[in-house]
Amino acid sequence: MESMTKDDTVRLRKRHIGASCKLFFKHDPIKIVRAEGQYMYDEKDRPYLDCINNVAHVGHCHPTVVQAGVEQMSVLNTNSRFLHDNLVMCAKRLTSLFPSPLSVCFFVNSGSEANDLALRLARAHSKHHDVITLDHAYHGHVTSLIEISPYKFNQIGGGGKADHVHVAPCPDSYRGKYRDTDHGLDELGRKYAEDVKHIIAKARDGGRNIAAFISESLQSCGGQVILPPGYLKNVYRYVREAGGVCIADEVQVGFGRVGKHWWAFQLQGEDVIPDICTVGKPMGNGHPVAAVITTPEVAQSFANTGVEYFNTYGGNPVSCAIANAVLDVIEKDNLREKATRIGNYLMNILRQLMDKHPIIGDIRGIGLFIGIDLVKDRESREPATAEAQHIISRMKQEFILLSADGPHRNILKIKPPMVFSQKDADRVVATLDEVLTEMKQSGIDIMSDSSTKEGSVSPSERRKLIEDSIESEPHGKKQKIIKDSDGIKI
Repeated sequence: MESMTKDDTVRLRKRHIGASCKLFFKHDPIKIVRAEGQYMYDEKDRPYLDCINNVAHVGHCHPTVVQAGVEQMSVLNTNSRFLHDNLVMCAKRLTSLFPSPLSVCFFVNSGSEANDLALRLARAHSKHHDVITLDHAYHGHVTSLIEISPYKFNQIGGGGKADHVHVAPCPDSYRGKYRDTDHGLDELGRKYAEDVKHIIAKARDGGRNIAAFISESLQSCGGQVILPPGYLKNVYRYVREAGGVCIADEVQVGFGRVGKHWWAFQLQGEDVIPDICTVGKPMGNGHPVAAVITTPEVAQSFANTGVEYFNTYGGNPVSCAIANAVLDVIEKDNLREKATRIGNYLMNILRQLMDKHPIIGDIRGIGLFIGIDLVKDRESREPATAEAQHIISRMKQEFILLSADGPHRNILKIKPPMVFSQKDADRVVATLDEVLTEMKQSGIDIMSDSSTKEGSVSPSERRKLIEDSIESEPHGKKQKIIKDSDGIKI
């Protein structure tokens, strides 16, 4: 299945692909040639357990999904200006999974397109322009979304915050502005929501009005953040009182990943319903299809602008056939129930590691959306960034794919295909235990270049000591301190 050597692939990529398009493990990237279920295979047919690919929702190359695409592609693929059953059946089925006010669909090709269109809908309905977003949020790669994504615009070269964007504190109970050490969960939800209320008041005092509040229902790039109880209920009330629209970004976490519900916003209560919801990534199991689901009132406001919305590929028969097949598999294989069962099991065995490894500051998650917050010190909660990068690369050497995110890139993310099994969970935790034990037995932390303490060796000396002190890995290879991973989003 390999048409050229890995070296040739690397060479051509460097020549023809933009340098801003990053690779995982840039110093020793993995060349993937096929995938099945929760496994990805390299050019030597070595299987990697995929713990990060929430796009391949029902498993890589699921035969039911592949067959649906092939069969429809062999018959017809065209745009949505022609009548086709796949489009309307997909819309009917998708909206049936939402609370009743959300009943109108717009089909697009990606989460970025969905969130961009959501902003247009919100502005058409509210007649306002400004947007409230959460700190550390990421909503997509197009210009309108980079503007509302602190995860991007706060980077060097990111352009900074625009005047029409208002950033609310990320409601992170573990390392946010308000913490679980000082407040109960219900109080945390109220306090973080009150910050949004203050932002609205300040904007109004400055002559600005809020068109929309947008947030992921569980924040992914921000560090696998679980919203405190009552947060969205209060925020949505404040935003609507100000004439704004509430957008739930479910691109990362929708389609049953949280187990109990189809959509993560439902974790906040049955009475918490956004005006607009965006979905993508898992919807096509790797095929580019996404959607915006909204109320008839918001959709009508958009129609009243007189500007037609047409998307060449959005809602084409092939994409809709694939999306329908994904829903078939989720329901037939009881993947929501499995997400709850395996997710609970994985959380429990991960928490058992906390007694053994002080580097684990927090385990948080729901279903198959889990974060492991790594710290240098549990009391201060200082993020263990370099350690996280080392762990990711060591896990790769054990053929397990993890990634890290959050503002400090110290949070290990676990969001695998939904076919992830109890055996897979056991393997991940056992291997993570081995890697953390290796680090502990070396007797040395991985410290940042600016954090040398009195009486300790320098960071460069520490790195050399770690290289020299750990003789070998389970496969007999020399282990060294590895900092070969980039915080790349899937």
